[in-house]
Amino acid sequence: MAADARHRLTAKNPAAAPATQPLAAADPPDASRGLTAHACWYPAAEPGGERAAFICDRGGVPQLWAGPTGGEAGALGGEEARLLDAGPDHVTEVSWSPDGQWIAYTVAPGGSGHTRVLCVRPDGSDRRIMSGADPGSSAYLGCWTRDGSALAVTIAEPVPDRPDLLALAERPAGWTERDGHATLLDPPGHGAEDGGPPVHDRLTAYLLDPAGTTAPVLLADETEAATLRVCDISQDGRLALLRRGPRGGREAVVVRLSDRAPVCALPVADGDPWIGRFSADGRTVWLRSDHQREFAALLALDLDETGARAGLRVVAERPACDLELLSFVENGRRAALAWNVRGTSELETLPLSDPGTAPPAPRAVELAHEVVTRVTPAGPYGMLVALSGSQRRPGVWHVPGAAAAVRTPWSARDAETVPPGPPPVRPVPLRPTARDGLLLGGWYHRAPGRGPGEPAPCVLHLHGGPEDQERPVFAPLYHELLGRGLDVFAPDVRGSSGWGRSFRDADLGEGRFAAIDDVADCAAHVVEAGLADPRRLAVMGHSYGGYLTLASLVWHPELFRTGVTVCGMSDFGTFFAGTEPWLAKSAAHKYGHPDRDRALLHALSPMSRIDALRVPLLAVHGEHDTNVPPRESEQIVHAARERGLEAELLLLHEEGHDFRRAESRRLFRRTAGDWLQRWLTA
Repeated sequence: MAADARHRLTAKNPAAAPATQPLAAADPPDASRGLTAHACWYPAAEPGGERAAFICDRGGVPQLWAGPTGGEAGALGGEEARLLDAGPDHVTEVSWSPDGQWIAYTVAPGGSGHTRVLCVRPDGSDRRIMSGADPGSSAYLGCWTRDGSALAVTIAEPVPDRPDLLALAERPAGWTERDGHATLLDPPGHGAEDGGPPVHDRLTAYLLDPAGTTAPVLLADETEAATLRVCDISQDGRLALLRRGPRGGREAVVVRLSDRAPVCALPVADGDPWIGRFSADGRTVWLRSDHQREFAALLALDLDETGARAGLRVVAERPACDLELLSFVENGRRAALAWNVRGTSELETLPLSDPGTAPPAPRAVELAHEVVTRVTPAGPYGMLVALSGSQRRPGVWHVPGAAAAVRTPWSARDAETVPPGPPPVRPVPLRPTARDGLLLGGWYHRAPGRGPGEPAPCVLHLHGGPEDQERPVFAPLYHELLGRGLDVFAPDVRGSSGWGRSFRDADLGEGRFAAIDDVADCAAHVVEAGLADPRRLAVMGHSYGGYLTLASLVWHPELFRTGVTVCGMSDFGTFFAGTEPWLAKSAAHKYGHPDRDRALLHALSPMSRIDALRVPLLAVHGEHDTNVPPRESEQIVHAARERGLEAELLLLHEEGHDFRRAESRRLFRRTAGDWLQRWLTA
């Protein structure tokens, strides 16, 4: 389908191009520390596949490391894994250039949502900021050109002279003044359709030369997309593949680089942002897409000589399973497909064939643990697979061609990744039924030593998103609670991913009231199954799960003894007033438009029912959280105290929406564990 006029990927006055900023050399790594009791994830291999860059939290925060993909205990010809950036900023993504000269990576200073893109040489030298250093801006990692000469980077900058939208629009009942950008989307008389000033961040994508020897090349510039990522550049450099749009409305857009004109667009799935790749001749785009489908599949978008759509075909699909991750190995000749099978992963590789040829047979890859989190090529025939599972924290495995996967030498053994004491619990799947008949999902974790017929104190833990999915992976928080004799049930209520598009969209608009009821129905399920004691139930969750925790406490106050909200929204009005503009754009699709759906958002806000709160409340928040600002926790704690309830707030320093530092995570787990144990076992 042709891209329409809404795709504002060109601009008359593009933002100023970024300039690289060299940094001082990082402190030398301490080679004496053993590579044990840590987690490793997000690998990116050099072109030859013998070494890889990866993220590791061995030093207490996620940092950039590099090491051999094979050999004994981190050695390959005498080479050891080494720390490339000893800075305190959390590393979130990694990419090794195709020419082997640079490693690009993203960091989140102070744990905030404002990220930077950096580059460093594989030996740790010549470290430099590519973009994101300007106050208020963020930078997002894109792809490399096929020859490795340039890196695509997206820059998000606040639009200058943003109007005071809170002053222009009537405040909803219960509105509280907030710091941060006002993000009422398209208020009357001030929307993009009538020519008024835009109200979102400006997103600009460039090709940047890490060495700084060639000028930046503008790829796209717009002010209406919630996200914009450059996923691939064709081999001949004529076309770019962009991923744009809010969650629930993502698109793959093919752009002709000679004039930056969008020539083709197709809806694609949420989840992993790396949605696809051009074929070697640039006449096909391989995409992970749920276009007109219940579950995501591998589609081939065929292009004509101009880059416009010439056809669309299904290459690989599975019934009732989402294609969750898509990568390309063996020099792009095979696709690596990670399928989500009711919360666990199945991985296979598939030869990519021309149109009209017989479908080739896939080759299954045996996995050591339950969930694949990333797949990336490693040399001409191999790949690296990042795994998580119920028995260990994340690690990386090397798959050399058709041979069996081997744990990389810098990934700790299973037992060394978890705290000492009782072994991790392997959860079991449950399928509760909601009151309207919808089949839900989830995983139940039973505390060690408890008999099968003994009802237990139980914590319902609600994931974020809302589109996240509960997976059977080792969670240090769950391990903490299980060690204190508390069971954990982690459900997938409506709105979760992994169960099909209809399930994911079932919480939109007024469907969110049903999602709140799902929590109560999940509690009833584990009680009726004889697993949980109805007198000793608690609810907790992070981000959207924190919101759902608060909503459950005020909509179903009789069910739970206590609640723990972690970085959760307490009032949608104040949330939209204080969150990041790009997040407001996406959140409006999920929760409701802060202007047009004002009454609905007020009705869904826990603060609007605060008088129904009956139980003690613990709130936890990162001080630098720009997704859900800390005042969301502050105002609900203040309101609870005003009503005579016991309520506490734990504010974690140098943390954002996700807690990255080891000491912060430990403090959070201990505090939450003490609180829940106090109210459920006293």
